[in-house]
Amino acid sequence: MSKSFISALRNLIPLGLGVFLIYYSLSTITADQRTLIWSYIEQAHPIPILISIIFGALSHISRAYRWKFLLNPLGYNPSFINLTGAVLVNYLSNLGIPRSGDVLRVTVISAYEKIPFSKGLGTVISERVIDLVMMMLLVFSAMYMGGDWVHEQLGGSKVLLVSFGIFIGLVVAIMTFPFLINTKRFPYLARIKDFFLNIVQGIVSIRSIPNAFAFWAHTLFIWLMYVLMFWAIQFSLPETALLSPQVALIGFVAGGLSIAVTNGGIGLYPLAVAAVLSHYGMSYEMALAYGWIAWSTQTLMILLFGGLSFVFLPVFNRKK
Repeated sequence: MSKSFISALRNLIPLGLGVFLIYYSLSTITADQRTLIWSYIEQAHPIPILISIIFGALSHISRAYRWKFLLNPLGYNPSFINLTGAVLVNYLSNLGIPRSGDVLRVTVISAYEKIPFSKGLGTVISERVIDLVMMMLLVFSAMYMGGDWVHEQLGGSKVLLVSFGIFIGLVVAIMTFPFLINTKRFPYLARIKDFFLNIVQGIVSIRSIPNAFAFWAHTLFIWLMYVLMFWAIQFSLPETALLSPQVALIGFVAGGLSIAVTNGGIGLYPLAVAAVLSHYGMSYEMALAYGWIAWSTQTLMILLFGGLSFVFLPVFNRKK
């Protein structure tokens, strides 16, 4: 079996799963329920949806600005427009090919700002460690507030801890690997060693950020915007306007975890959100409509802004 076939299969499986889940979610409800769900979506007020998009856009802008704090200690001062465009391209790429966005994001900033790919990749790895910690804090908060039912639905804290441990183990392995290469004995491995040393340099740049307070403030702001982006959708429908902050957070966590399974949460995101909201008293039709509105809002925002970034980044950098 060729490597290209395996790679294509790895990319197509999450997308195929998402398409299947869309079919599944629609086939397990009656025609009357589908009509009711669609009527809820049609009735959604546009202003809260627009506010949700603004929250999402602010999170991406803040993420771009935070990235600059990690690149500055390495001696680079990239354009804010290029950083923002690279972040948006990241999310757009993930909709098509899972986990490809970070690589493309680094490729974009490397091409336009002459930052070595390996150093840029190191800063992104450092970001991902922080984001994983933030997500885990929210997951455990949801478990605490939701009790046994949420704990069971999320598979228990041990699974999350194991996943976190594996990721941290990979980061440690990457940071250790270059120091195990003996270039005196194997001089032809010098370029590989330099590549990984640059990654390590990018990862540890967090220790030398010029304004640690601003960096962590942006981190909190990014995740607050994520939660508010989901929370604002409740005001688009009169029946969901009284959603408690506790339930909104649990719904956000369920939707957020689904994004790791299928491309951008396609198919699974609305189901995960509906499972939470319907458990806490909302009708299943309304809960599923909420999930579809929240997912569609996020996805359309990424398609629009990410697509514009692909078009205008070359124009902005045409003189470089």
